[in-house]
Amino acid sequence: MRFASAVSTVASANAALRDILDQLEIEAGPRPDFVALHFSPAWPASELQAEAVAAFGDVALHGGSSCLGVMTERGAVIAGGRGMGAFAIWDPGGAYGTGMAVQGDDPRGAARAATEAALVAADRVGEAPELVWLTAAPGAEELVLAGIKDVLGADAVIVGGSAADNDVSGQWSQFDSRGQASDGVVVSVLFPSGPVGCAYESGYAPTATHGRVSRVAGRRLIEIDGRPAAGVYEEWTKGVVAVPTEGAVSVLAASTFHPLGRVAAEVAGVSFHLLAHPAVADANGGLVLFADVAEGEMLWLMSGSADSLVARAGRVAEESLAALPGAARDGAQGALVVYCGGCMLAVQDRMDEVTEGVSRALGGIPFLGIFTFGEQGAPLGGEARHGNLMISCSTFG
Repeated sequence: MRFASAVSTVASANAALRDILDQLEIEAGPRPDFVALHFSPAWPASELQAEAVAAFGDVALHGGSSCLGVMTERGAVIAGGRGMGAFAIWDPGGAYGTGMAVQGDDPRGAARAATEAALVAADRVGEAPELVWLTAAPGAEELVLAGIKDVLGADAVIVGGSAADNDVSGQWSQFDSRGQASDGVVVSVLFPSGPVGCAYESGYAPTATHGRVSRVAGRRLIEIDGRPAAGVYEEWTKGVVAVPTEGAVSVLAASTFHPLGRVAAEVAGVSFHLLAHPAVADANGGLVLFADVAEGEMLWLMSGSADSLVARAGRVAEESLAALPGAARDGAQGALVVYCGGCMLAVQDRMDEVTEGVSRALGGIPFLGIFTFGEQGAPLGGEARHGNLMISCSTFG
């Protein structure tokens, strides 16, 4: 097995892909078996998809947009909102396949179709992959995960991040070797010849403040403990996130260090909290979230800081390495990292510290990190879930 990462900021899609090809030294040797290509919206997705197909040829090609850019072992490439990165795997002893479908009004069905197509492409129909790498348009991630599990089972190791843009204006995109979409789901099934270790956590801690969801409609949280949710949240945050007097306002930035958490797992008395990021507050008392919550669930006010978000990525990378079988830890060769786009924007001026922490934890091996508007992973090794403001690392032994 061989792994490599590459980045580019060149203005044209064609030239950027040529730059990446040169760094990966593809033309001097065999084509990779799998390529994850993630990019800011600085490049038109349809043009980038066509150029990527021409550049990489017949490989499992997984494309998805990322907020501002990407990060690798060489640093963060986000300046000016123009960054593209590739993560390539050469593995003749493994199998890799990618499929894509448009979500439309059936995200679960689309995820099933994309997963089935990926298994066909890998020539592994009926088998369970070591890892699923997922990119989906934001909005229905829980249904997307359910569709993948319909095909692979509840124990499938699913890791990924929701496609993002630079300003939450909906300019995200996804593609595989057959097509491109803005409302798609791309699923890659990875059957590497070596093991994979995964970790999925956040950089936040629960406070003592909590309440129960008493009314919700879709992703609009209406009431907590029988009271308007936005008003309760304003009290919990001591006015940091305020209810507007009219209309609706974005609270994404203000709520970044004060998300809501639900207990998703518990080990040895320690609770794992899956986060939901409040995105919009309205004068009627509603809070729109970037994740689903259910009536009856208990919500905790979570607390984070710039220091905790900077330090956590390296610790998650260490835990992914520790999840590998003993001998494989010494031979780790590459990693895929998902870092919430909201967290990245909150510590944008310290992203070099983040990348240094991840690279140091992984021993300097090639990795590609993406900045997403939703993160998927398995809390404490349980069933894959969707959350916000989360970090994951998948390390290949």
